[in-house]
Amino acid sequence: MGSIDFEIVLDLFPWLKVYRDRTIERTSRVEVVPPGLDPQTNILSKDFVIAPKTDFSARIYRPNFVTKGPKLSLVVYFHGGAFCVASPAFPNNHTSLNKLDVEAEVFVLSVGYRLAPEYPLPAAYQDS
Repeated sequence: MGSIDFEIVLDLFPWLKVYRDRTIERTSRVEVVPPGLDPQTNILSKDFVIAPKTDFSARIYRPNFVTKGPKLSLVVYFHGGAFCVASPAFPNNHTSLNKLDVEAEVFVLSVGYRLAPEYPLPAAYQDS
């Protein structure tokens, strides 16, 4: 291996580096919040796989209580991250969606699409 193999062609600090030979190094440890009951908001979340072949998954958020009003609406949420970082289990997304769920009294479906550069666009669009 020559030194050219280690040449960085794209540095998305602090998230990832792409090298000339197209290998990818994710440089930031991505924190993950497990699904379950959030005691502060009384919102229950659960992960599930939509398409096992591509490992396409989502996280659903729902109130852990019975509502006496009309049926709850569904909000479909696509997390940010420039299509190359984050997930439905990312702490900021998880916390925000718990708050949205309790305030708006809705179900929230957070889509976990495939990330670039391992899966270049349009993979995330196709998943979404």
